[in-house]
Amino acid sequence: MMLPPPSLHVGDHHPSRRQHPNPLSQRINRLCQLKILTGASHSHHTETTKATDIPLHAGNKDIEIRRRLHRLEDKNLYQWNTIISRYTKNDLWYDAILVFYQLLQTDHKPDNFTLPCVIKACVGISNLGCGLVIQGMAVKTGLISDVFVGNALVSMFGKFGFIEDAVKVFDKMPQRNLVTWNSLISGLSDNGFYRESVDLFMELLVSEDSLVPDVATLVTLLPVCAAEKDVLLGKMVQSLAVKLGLYQDLMVQNALMDMYLKCGYMLEAGTVLDKNENKNVVSWNSIILACSHRLHLLKVKELHGYSIRHGIESDQFVSNAFTAAYAKCECRSTLCLAENVFNVMKDMTLSSWNALISGYAQNGNSLKAIDLFVKMTSLGFKPDWYSIGSLLLACAELKLLQNGKETHGYVIRNGLETDLHIGNSLLSFYIQCEKPLSAKIIFDGLENKNLVSWNAMITGYSQNKQPNEALNLFRTMVYSGIQPYEIAITSVLSACTQLSVLRLGQSVHCFTLKKNLTRDILVNSSIIDVYAKTGCIKASQNVFNQSGKNHIGLWTVLIAAYGIHGNGKEAMKLFYEMQSLNMKPDHFTFIAILMACNHGGLVKEGLNFFNEMHTIHGVKPKLEHCACLIDMLGHARRFDDAMMLINDMPEEPDARIWSSLLSSCRVHGNMELGKKVADKLLQLDPNKAENYVLSSNLFASFSKWDDVRIMRERMKKLGLKKDVGCSWIELEGKVYNFFAGDKILPDIHDMWRKLENDITRHGYKPDTKCVLHELTEDEKVDILRSHSEKLAVSFGLLRSCKGVTLRIFKNLRICEDCHNAIKLVSKAVDREIIVRDNKRFHHFRYGHCSCRDYW
Repeated sequence: MMLPPPSLHVGDHHPSRRQHPNPLSQRINRLCQLKILTGASHSHHTETTKATDIPLHAGNKDIEIRRRLHRLEDKNLYQWNTIISRYTKNDLWYDAILVFYQLLQTDHKPDNFTLPCVIKACVGISNLGCGLVIQGMAVKTGLISDVFVGNALVSMFGKFGFIEDAVKVFDKMPQRNLVTWNSLISGLSDNGFYRESVDLFMELLVSEDSLVPDVATLVTLLPVCAAEKDVLLGKMVQSLAVKLGLYQDLMVQNALMDMYLKCGYMLEAGTVLDKNENKNVVSWNSIILACSHRLHLLKVKELHGYSIRHGIESDQFVSNAFTAAYAKCECRSTLCLAENVFNVMKDMTLSSWNALISGYAQNGNSLKAIDLFVKMTSLGFKPDWYSIGSLLLACAELKLLQNGKETHGYVIRNGLETDLHIGNSLLSFYIQCEKPLSAKIIFDGLENKNLVSWNAMITGYSQNKQPNEALNLFRTMVYSGIQPYEIAITSVLSACTQLSVLRLGQSVHCFTLKKNLTRDILVNSSIIDVYAKTGCIKASQNVFNQSGKNHIGLWTVLIAAYGIHGNGKEAMKLFYEMQSLNMKPDHFTFIAILMACNHGGLVKEGLNFFNEMHTIHGVKPKLEHCACLIDMLGHARRFDDAMMLINDMPEEPDARIWSSLLSSCRVHGNMELGKKVADKLLQLDPNKAENYVLSSNLFASFSKWDDVRIMRERMKKLGLKKDVGCSWIELEGKVYNFFAGDKILPDIHDMWRKLENDITRHGYKPDTKCVLHELTEDEKVDILRSHSEKLAVSFGLLRSCKGVTLRIFKNLRICEDCHNAIKLVSKAVDREIIVRDNKRFHHFRYGHCSCRDYW
């Protein structure tokens, strides 16, 4: 069993609390030397060129000429600034920093033109530390009060997610211009502070600076309206654009149309498009792709007809947009429409192929995507990063590890491994193929990781049951100055759930509150889930109460939470309350309520919910729902009904169904059916140790020791090993593990002997039927004393203060003897003891359990 790392400190990661950076010249020198050693910086020519030979608007073709400037011996500050500026404008960030380093070796002093360019370069290489050094230089030289330097710093802190620092710089600026306001509004918006960005915009309108919003202001604010689904505010911005004479600007009109589309106002978006006299490909693509849902298929067809009537359907970009829109309508039948558009195109380009391949890959038709990719390359088209990404997505969906590796080889042979998009696609491919080590090699090799890279790797660790690695990488991400967003947070919360560590989950919750991430449904749901699965159902309820309660996912996760805690009636109450608020239960909601009925022994109610799924709510039962119901019937000893349901299922039952039924057969002593179920289970999944253990336990409960030996021999022959019982407890931020049969803890064993004496007076008798081995009664009693949950309880009582609730977690199902013993311990020591096994929670208090002995 994996142990969690020490407490995750995810509170303040304030730049001012970082270690003091090295002197500027040393730091930049080290950075430049690193880039030269890794081959990332460019070679320089020995020829000399005059700075005045460089055009004021030099493009990429002039880059080589400007590189020659490094050998100039006599440059004035204007020339140095020109070189740095040109490198920055062409995204040659490291070159800009290298020239700046060379400038520092001269007698020239950087001015208010130099520093903003260098700050932008620091953002370009994602190096906050370098930017903080430049900020320190600005303070030391007095340039911090310059408006251009201030604007660059506001933008930098916004890009890195340090909004508090951006606001501090903004507040201290003696002079502000419109760029200052726009930079902070953009920073707030990009980091999810939507309401705050709107408030700042309102403040701009009444500020003493007498500034008038421009196109950049409106284009920054309209996505906020879209994100908040605030159409009223969007219409106010539209009115303001008309008043300021900015409405005809193409960027404003496209942003307005995008806002209406994302808010679901198709008619208004169409009106903006119709009145747009300068509509471009972006305009068309926005409205076409916004209809990329089967509910909007008619709209796509209408737009397609419009394009044909107006003679623009032959435009390459418009055709590509229709191909992509049909392919993404979330309906496989529309893929043929996408292919029809593609087939009638006169001049197919790489983008055309990419649109169709991507559509098939993203809609689950991965084989077709691969076939199209092969056909494309056979016609002489050379794949780009988008093509490779779609191919890797298809390979990942089909778990085609070898094909993905061949694609990886192609990437390396063609020098594409430095492309960040391809790197991220490779990273995701290896994660989905359950090869986290290969994914980590790709991740470590990415030169300029972005949020997608970090999110993919953290999510990959969490999905592949490596929670410690997920938490460690998240910690590295935060300490590197990178602002994590919703995807990373939900993965980290999932890691906390896997490790069952409450304090760590609380720390992450605090982090989400500070970073204003709790508005996200997935984040909120994950917080509810992590509290529920660490034994704090009241905290789950509190988080739910503070949420908007406006999403079915929040209700579902809380219903499931009450279910695993055995409170089926509370789960049913939530289910009915949800419907009274016109929230429609979905596939996952019914899994949650059926599970709650199962754990609560509410068989009649569970059967009613199952019957109402399709007839009343229109949700067709799937394998997961049948599995819940069969487990419920097995627990209730209704084996005939369980088998009838299995025989009537439209799909073949999977190993989970047979496994749960076999467990019920052992608990309730149904040897005849159990033997048949064991045969089915081992035929279906012969390589899983747990299945042999369940079968062996069934035979052992009936003293069929020859059959037990056969099961163990089969396991040994296949190289399978039984999971060792392990329990753990978290005390004061530390996690302590205990394994069944552990004999090296004499104090703990002495404590249990004392507890055993106390609970014997309350009627405890060792239940030796739980020891499924051919041993004497005394030997069985001795084994029972060394069960891991008893060791954890003893340790918790020794190391915690009186009255503190103990929270214990176990990797296997709690046995009947331990269940009865811990019930009586809770009475003897007057403590609440919460045990979570691999099925559910047991709340022991006053000699009773929340499961009412039904589990």
